[in-house]
Amino acid sequence: MRLLPLDRLDRYALRMFAVPLLTAMATMLVATMLQRLLRLFDIAASTGAALSGVLLMAADLVPHYLGLALPVAFTAATFMAATRMNDDSELDAMLASGRSIARVAAPYFMLAVLLSIFNFYLFGHMQPLARYDYHVKMDVALQTNWDARVEENRFVDIAHGFSFSADSVDDGGRRFKGVFLSKRVGGTEEITTAASGQLESALGGAGLLMRLHDGLRMRETATGEVTTTRFVDGFFRDMLPHGEPFRPRGDTASERTMPELWQAMCSTCDQAWAAEFHSRLARSLIPPLLPLLALPLGMASKRGKRTPGVIFASLSLLLLNHALQFGKSLAESGRVHAAVAVWTPFVLFALMSLWIFRGSLAWPGDNPVTRAVLAFESLLDRARPRRTAKAVS
Repeated sequence: MRLLPLDRLDRYALRMFAVPLLTAMATMLVATMLQRLLRLFDIAASTGAALSGVLLMAADLVPHYLGLALPVAFTAATFMAATRMNDDSELDAMLASGRSIARVAAPYFMLAVLLSIFNFYLFGHMQPLARYDYHVKMDVALQTNWDARVEENRFVDIAHGFSFSADSVDDGGRRFKGVFLSKRVGGTEEITTAASGQLESALGGAGLLMRLHDGLRMRETATGEVTTTRFVDGFFRDMLPHGEPFRPRGDTASERTMPELWQAMCSTCDQAWAAEFHSRLARSLIPPLLPLLALPLGMASKRGKRTPGVIFASLSLLLLNHALQFGKSLAESGRVHAAVAVWTPFVLFALMSLWIFRGSLAWPGDNPVTRAVLAFESLLDRARPRRTAKAVS
């Protein structure tokens, strides 16, 4: 079919598609991220991490869950658009005017191609960078929990050359009275005392700040020079450890972009890199197959077969997701070649979608799924009189 410009009916079909797509995508994101958000807030409460850091970590999770939600939302929106056109007899009017099923599906295929292009960027660039950034922020949040080891009237080495003690520590381990800080670096020794102090998270969750009140700071250099400074209120960042920097990005395949995976795959021939590369590529190419599955099932809803179509589409996407994940695991273990393990379920799903779509071209609503449901119902109808007759006899 040659490429045609969008006409009024195409724009109408896209308008019906847009609202269900946004609704389904927002619902899927909230449903899938809710549990992880609760866990992040629990970590923030236990470690004292800043709320802004929790929100930034939640933002880093969006690309991952967006990749899971987009195929489901696209399928649901296409199904609902086809269902509405069918229920309102708009599809019958289109077919009566000479418009084919393939032409009705043209705008959805166009959107599917655009979604595939976006998926290449999402899976190939956004997800690996966001995943690494999430691990960095989580490492910073977990490192803020060092103060849980502080006990009253006991010196604690919080880093090389740094010692800390407090006469009184509150139950949360964040507020102190009778603070003593000692710093020895090279030939310089620095001692800070304060009547009270408290730990506060830095902006963005990057480490901790010690805020001291009514204190005295004494410094002795290697030459014997002594300086003393009194202060009423002050922040001290250099007295607290910031932890070791997080490992560089790219140690795992999931943190590498598609070009980096291709380079590693070609240079090392490692099946782990190949499995990740083929898995992302296959998931990026799924959207053009979704209209082939959703449109025929949505067109069949006028015959009262809406529920079997929804169940079949949901199970198909679920099985495809698990099959791709299983194939990736097989490839990473070296049992099966990465291309075979990943692309086999993709090809099977594509053939099934083409078979269902081809079956609906002659008559909308007539596809293998509806025929299977009708055959099953006819078997049940035939079995019911026999059961009744046996019960009477």
